[in-house]
Amino acid sequence: MKKHSFLFSLVLLSSTLLFGQNTMNPPKGYDHDTGIMVSMLENLRARIINSTQELNQEQTDFLLDDKANRIGAMIMHLAATEVYYQAYTFEGRGFNEEEKEKWETALNLGNKARAEFVGKPIQYYLDVWAQVRQKTLETLKEKDDKWFGKLAKGGQTDNHWAWFHVMEHQANHMGQINMLRSRLPE
Repeated sequence: MKKHSFLFSLVLLSSTLLFGQNTMNPPKGYDHDTGIMVSMLENLRARIINSTQELNQEQTDFLLDDKANRIGAMIMHLAATEVYYQAYTFEGRGFNEEEKEKWETALNLGNKARAEFVGKPIQYYLDVWAQVRQKTLETLKEKDDKWFGKLAKGGQTDNHWAWFHVMEHQANHMGQINMLRSRLPE
């Protein structure tokens, strides 16, 4: 039990050293609740970047088995999910035809994604996600907490829940990415 407590403390301390204080504060320019969500989204993204940015090509393209996803594909999936929720919450719609063409493979993963998302360096995937995130940050800065608590146009969820889901989704895939990293060839 003491060993587990020590390990937990060590993880907590290293997370503090890497990512600052263990507090969530809204960044300047955001309403409180919206800013807290931005802070959480950015914290998760920083942790994923930190764990993947040094991967070489073999590691980026590593496939654990024929049903798994590559780390690069999962980062594209995170970007695609975020683009979907941008359309849903900011514009009250799903993907249009152009967005489906660009993002549907990454959104759905599977065999098509295993074939498509290979041969690109990890920085390619991180850059795509950075561009998507930039739009999220710019648009959320224009929104207030009243908007954050409203139902998404034509939806059954409020904007807060939608962006909570994006954050939760990132956390789930961060766990998958870290599991894959533990299986990577040296």
